[in-house]
Amino acid sequence: MSQLSSKHLLGICDITEDDINLIFKTAENFKQVINRPIKKVPSLRDITIANVFFENSTRTKISFELAEKRLSADVVNFSSSNSSVKKGETLIDTVNNILAMKVDMVVMRHPAPGAHQFLSRHIDANIINAGDGTHEHPTQALLDAFSIRESLGDLKDKKIAIIGDILHSRVALSNIYCLQKLGAKVTVCGPPTLLPRHIRSLGVEVSHNLQETLEWCDCANMLRIQLERQEDKYFPSLREYSLQYGVTMPMLQNLKKEIILMHPGPINRGVEITSEVADSEQSIILNQVENGVAIRMAILYLLAGKQNS
Repeated sequence: MSQLSSKHLLGICDITEDDINLIFKTAENFKQVINRPIKKVPSLRDITIANVFFENSTRTKISFELAEKRLSADVVNFSSSNSSVKKGETLIDTVNNILAMKVDMVVMRHPAPGAHQFLSRHIDANIINAGDGTHEHPTQALLDAFSIRESLGDLKDKKIAIIGDILHSRVALSNIYCLQKLGAKVTVCGPPTLLPRHIRSLGVEVSHNLQETLEWCDCANMLRIQLERQEDKYFPSLREYSLQYGVTMPMLQNLKKEIILMHPGPINRGVEITSEVADSEQSIILNQVENGVAIRMAILYLLAGKQNS
């Protein structure tokens, strides 16, 4: 297989295991490129990419911009994160603007689930989902799985725990889909109030006990408590949450095996994990950041139809 099965990256559900492996293989090559003295290649020199963000973003937006510039693409940025216009009006305006700019690819983050599917039906450009509400965040899942594979090898039968605010996390859903397609076993862990009611239907195990989950897993992916998405109070206090679900160095040292820790960021230090854990040798958080650029370069390159024959 030398090209992706889909014209867009709308979600992990829409791509195959072969697609994921092709993205990983391409990312390995680009990771070598970004570690060279000259980090730029002319692969997308004739491609124009629009980064359209209707929600605030730092890491994802910077990672995409860097990936695009490393590939020599022309980049157009516009942000509507402070806009309060209604979803339908916003997306139609977006469509018209993108069409007028003759853009080849669109990287979009939007608070409404399904916004990318709507956009893909109205414009001819390739669409990449950089996060849609609490639905999916496919590029984060791909870079997470790629990072785990670098540390643990083949993901088949590996035990991956996703811990924290599952209810409000688009990262969790995309990770579950991606890890399962690669044969990993997934357990979600958190307080009952932060786990969706339907979560078992996705084929994952459910735990409310952090210590037992850490003893079970090979890798723990710690999710941020997303207070900005929580209209109701889901736990008494951050301190109490941290006491029950925060990972500390003594916890890791008391395990019978060594596990790896990851976090999609931004980290609430002292809540999900302590600074000692975040900066430890068992943490692969900075690997995730580096791999994010390589994975996004691979996706842009493949969707642009620049794959080798």
